[in-house]
Amino acid sequence: MITRIAFTLYPVVDMARARKFYEEGLGLVPTSDFVAGQWVEYEPGGMFVLTTMAKASPSADSGGNIAFEVEDVVSLTESLRSSGAKVLQEVMDTLAFRMSIVVDPEGNAVTLCQQKVAE
Repeated sequence: MITRIAFTLYPVVDMARARKFYEEGLGLVPTSDFVAGQWVEYEPGGMFVLTTMAKASPSADSGGNIAFEVEDVVSLTESLRSSGAKVLQEVMDTLAFRMSIVVDPEGNAVTLCQQKVAE
């Protein structure tokens, strides 16, 4: 029986480029760096891993996606766009969130969502 999700993993080719996006662009702080920079962990409310050790290739359309809850989805989306990130989905409203989808420099899709405040 499943007790919890252990981690979400994204394959990367260029770890330095990927780390710059996630650490400088999204503000994630690495909690562990294993195997000489081939497996870097972050814990923003659950474990997220970047690795060059995966047998899969980075992809924005292969089905995998992580959604990070953020404070200001509009500002962050624009900041990432200004830094050169591709925006797949402009900021849109759903019932519970405002969200956008950007592509990291490795080609993985990342959903940014801001929970709506009940009125």
